[in-house]
Amino acid sequence: MIHCLTGKILKKNLDGVVVSCGGVGYYAQCPASVAGALPGVGAEATLYTVLNVSENDISLYGFATEQQQACFKMLTGVSGVGPKVGLAILSVMEPDRVALAISAGDHKAFKAASGVGPKLAQRITLELKDKVAKGFVEGIQLEDLSGAAGAGPAATQGSTQAIAALVSLGYSQSEAALAVAKIDPALPVEEIIKLALRGMAGRR
Repeated sequence: MIHCLTGKILKKNLDGVVVSCGGVGYYAQCPASVAGALPGVGAEATLYTVLNVSENDISLYGFATEQQQACFKMLTGVSGVGPKVGLAILSVMEPDRVALAISAGDHKAFKAASGVGPKLAQRITLELKDKVAKGFVEGIQLEDLSGAAGAGPAATQGSTQAIAALVSLGYSQSEAALAVAKIDPALPVEEIIKLALRGMAGRR
């Protein structure tokens, strides 16, 4: 397996990138998010890759980070999620956002990706939920959730109540969980909600 390629970028667009290594130009299909993460044409870069071999095709997929690479492998392990859908998901969601949506059971977040309907979105969250339950998935560490995971029962309950309140205000489950995870769970519920709203308002 080709784990990564390091060389000069010869060509780059939203769909893929060509990296020159040892006089050979390797073309790798990429999610749209990779185009902005990699340096420009002519610069040296490392591309983390996944080689997909099927009966009629051999394709190379490239990513800017090992987290994206690991997330792609995880997603394409789900029945019905092929490389095209995996790339589509990573074009609209970062790996930590993917893992958080799965952890929170927020299947609606995946419907933002091209080719992902309601049934497939639900299958992704159901099949991968156990893998993200411990906060770590093949190199994707949910550092923002580690504090909440280790909190005591009262603190965890406060965070849960805050998330429920934010969802009732129109935020998605994963948006609310991400915002609350960054706040000290020992604070009063009202304070957690206030700080979470302030944080989300700053990102919009």
